[in-house]
Amino acid sequence: MSEPRILVVDDDPGIQTLLARYLRGQGFAVQVAADAVQLDAALAQSAAFDLIVLDIMLPGEDGLSIARRLNPATRPPLIMLSARGEEIDRIVGLELGADDYLPKPFNPRELVARIKAVLRRRQGKVMAAEPTAEMLHRVGDFTRDDTRRQAFLHEKPLELTHGEWQLLSFFLDRPNRVIHRDAIMDALKGYERAAFDRSIDVRVTRLRRKIETNPVEPRYLITIWGEGYLFAPQGRSSGAPA
Repeated sequence: MSEPRILVVDDDPGIQTLLARYLRGQGFAVQVAADAVQLDAALAQSAAFDLIVLDIMLPGEDGLSIARRLNPATRPPLIMLSARGEEIDRIVGLELGADDYLPKPFNPRELVARIKAVLRRRQGKVMAAEPTAEMLHRVGDFTRDDTRRQAFLHEKPLELTHGEWQLLSFFLDRPNRVIHRDAIMDALKGYERAAFDRSIDVRVTRLRRKIETNPVEPRYLITIWGEGYLFAPQGRSSGAPA
């Protein structure tokens, strides 16, 4: 099996050297880029990257702008880095479809763990063959294949990021229950929680765009004001509270 190919985009030569050396030692093939121009050149030369590690603070075009213009349907999975540690960066990055987010400074071992988790999910989606009935878990209108980390709504596959898959799986295991957002955060946090962390709300918003006919009036993922969220896998009528 060939080494997964990682494109690291960071303008700090020290970070480039550290990550390239560490990731190669963990069995990855690594190419580095210092800015958007070099990133575009790398992508133009090869469509075979398995994942991009993208710093937000770049000279010229910043990482958020890059993430905004890269087509999520055709680009590799994306893990974003930021030295700012600002909540708005995390939220915007998630809204733009990043598969994960890691604030600087970080332990390279944590980055490797995040990369492997994202690649496992992507590999599951690409695996050939239809899942067998034994592999599927049906809950209301939804079907989940844990082996391939794939979910279906009315038998149609959902294109979910790693964070969206985690959130949907969490709710599928807890149908028709009101769950406080803090409980969701405790179960799903992929990084240290900060005060007033809104990343779960961002994931909910993005997941609704994937599963709801009208995300403004959700039938499946319903806000219970002052309490949390309720997941109704068979859908509620449009007149239900949301």
